[in-house]
Amino acid sequence: MRLSTSVAIAALIAGSAVAQSAAPAPAAAQAAPPASAAAPAAAQAPAPSAMPDFELADGVVATVNDAIITGYDLRQRMLIIIAMSQVQPTEENLPAIQQQALQALIEERLQRQEIAKYPDLIVSDAEVDEELAAMAQEVGTTREQYMTFLERGGIRPETLREQLRTEAAWRQLVGGRFSSRSRVSRSQVEQALRQSSETASKPQYLVGEIYIEATRVGGQQAALDGAQQLVDQMVQGAPFQAVARQFSAAPSAIRGGDAGWVVQGTVQAPLQAAIEQLEVGQLSRPIPVEGGVYIIYMRDKRTGSTTSMVNLKQIMVEAPETASAADIAAATTRLNALRPQLTCDNILQRATSEQGLLGADLGESDVANLAPQFQDIARSAEVGSVSAPIRTPLGLHLLAVCGRRVGGPDAPTYQQVESRLQNQNLAMLARRYSRDLRADALIELK
Repeated sequence: MRLSTSVAIAALIAGSAVAQSAAPAPAAAQAAPPASAAAPAAAQAPAPSAMPDFELADGVVATVNDAIITGYDLRQRMLIIIAMSQVQPTEENLPAIQQQALQALIEERLQRQEIAKYPDLIVSDAEVDEELAAMAQEVGTTREQYMTFLERGGIRPETLREQLRTEAAWRQLVGGRFSSRSRVSRSQVEQALRQSSETASKPQYLVGEIYIEATRVGGQQAALDGAQQLVDQMVQGAPFQAVARQFSAAPSAIRGGDAGWVVQGTVQAPLQAAIEQLEVGQLSRPIPVEGGVYIIYMRDKRTGSTTSMVNLKQIMVEAPETASAADIAAATTRLNALRPQLTCDNILQRATSEQGLLGADLGESDVANLAPQFQDIARSAEVGSVSAPIRTPLGLHLLAVCGRRVGGPDAPTYQQVESRLQNQNLAMLARRYSRDLRADALIELK
């Protein structure tokens, strides 16, 4: 394979809004960074310049089972990667771009062959148009202008359309095939919620991640060298999100590398050490880990929350402040007799079935906002327990503590945690599916 480049080449879509697909780094990020970090340049449209002048042999460069990959296919994919990531190709990084493009094409050929086994799995032109429109909207332009930019850089519209068609069909295939296996049990969600609650008081970091998998790029040293080239490009202006989408092997790549909020102590030690040294808006240098290399971008930080949220239900006997001592004693006796029979599941039903009792689901509340008489029970009683009678100006109450978490109103809900766990399972099954296809395939590089 023959490869040559011109010198000092900029991104494809000169002067367009595509470069703004990642949020600009804060002004503070432009200051001199600590030894462990580099400050990324703000994302801005590149200055007009020529497209990369590189050549590839026109013949077959690889075969994947009975499908071929030509030099033309490889050049088209390299142009797409350059355009979408806005990495400026140089003599040093073109081999890494070429390797990334070739591996992506091999995986795509395997996916197409698998998709072909399901004749009913069809992605329409309209669906591809919607995907293109969404991509264009993300960077502040129209679908027509977006495609014009790409054509101007030598990318055939049909090449990108077929890539998007394959990606959409693959998502449908993976989702349909593994939907049931990716589901999570109630106990798994509740365990994740408990872990979230337990760690909510620790410092948290909103990070972006790029992961270069060593086996995909020719070994750990190649991954390290490639990661350093990407860091250099992002410092010079390539948007983090765009680079992540094209180069990262992490499941978060589809979200532009958005790894969400990371709790202190829940990531590998090398990543934790780097995260703690980064300021908001700074980009880490390459971080070697077993199997590959990470690049971390610090988007935001926050201290842990100490807010305690509790879910309460109650049953009460009305007894105003003027009630006699005898009335208070009678209500107390009645509630103490009833208490051993009550649970979170039946307390409201019992309240409606007996005269003189009132029941209420108090929902989830911040402990600090509860009546002072309720706060000790809400903060310390065992979940699932029912309190002894509590006197307030309204009467005597039994409180059932039906749930507790540390966090706040913005802490993840059951549904959010369930969705996150299911998506993680689906991503893991998809990666395993791809590895199995590759292991069974006959792949020859020319």
